[in-house]
Amino acid sequence: MKTYTVTQLARLAGVSVRTLHHYDDVGLLKPAFTGDNRYRYYGEEELLRLQQILIHRELDISLAEIGAILDAPGFDRLDTLRQQRDRLEEQAKRYAGMVRTIDRTIARLNGECKMDDKDLYSGVVSAEKQAVYEAWLVDRYGPDMETDIEASRKAATAMSDAERAAWMAELKTIEEGLAEGLRQGLPPQAAALDPMIERHRSWVARSWGRECSPEAYAGLADIYEHPDFRKRYEAIAPGFAGYLVSAMKAWARRQTQ
Repeated sequence: MKTYTVTQLARLAGVSVRTLHHYDDVGLLKPAFTGDNRYRYYGEEELLRLQQILIHRELDISLAEIGAILDAPGFDRLDTLRQQRDRLEEQAKRYAGMVRTIDRTIARLNGECKMDDKDLYSGVVSAEKQAVYEAWLVDRYGPDMETDIEASRKAATAMSDAERAAWMAELKTIEEGLAEGLRQGLPPQAAALDPMIERHRSWVARSWGRECSPEAYAGLADIYEHPDFRKRYEAIAPGFAGYLVSAMKAWARRQTQ
């Protein structure tokens, strides 16, 4: 049986000796045996296990999860490799699509070809994730939401590159303005936030391609409870997700009183 020392395996796999030592310490990758010279030696089984560890790490799976997967009863290395291949092949197709979109955009900006505005996003947003998100909206708010989604899609497509850039810059300004209210200790019900909330509602109406009534605006606040929205708003300022939802609903209530 061919074996490798820890230094040889580290060089072979492109990882550090320290990493292999850590994997040993946490029980994730034990050597086949330790020699009289106290060197660790790794055989084929360990090489294959290390391959699985590195593949799973590239798929953003934690070391604790990897250990549970590899040590689970009935773990099938061949079946796992086939599944990983399928997953990576899908990712490769998506990244290849993104590269094509980037190349076409460069050509468009250089005046070398024409490109539909909608094609600027081909391969950039996961079609699967977009479909799941839209299905979540329809399931929560009913079939009428499909019409709203289509209207929003058409409104975005109708914008020029410059309009879209200004549109997104406006949203950033609005969100930062509202987040500043949070940082200053203003309660989300404060009327002092109304000018910025009004700007936000107007921005939403443009993205929808139709009027955004106070009732519809309050409904949008419910949508912002979705984990994807919460993650985005929390990145702007801790606590901003709940703050924005409360501010939107408070403004909507005041308009109907």
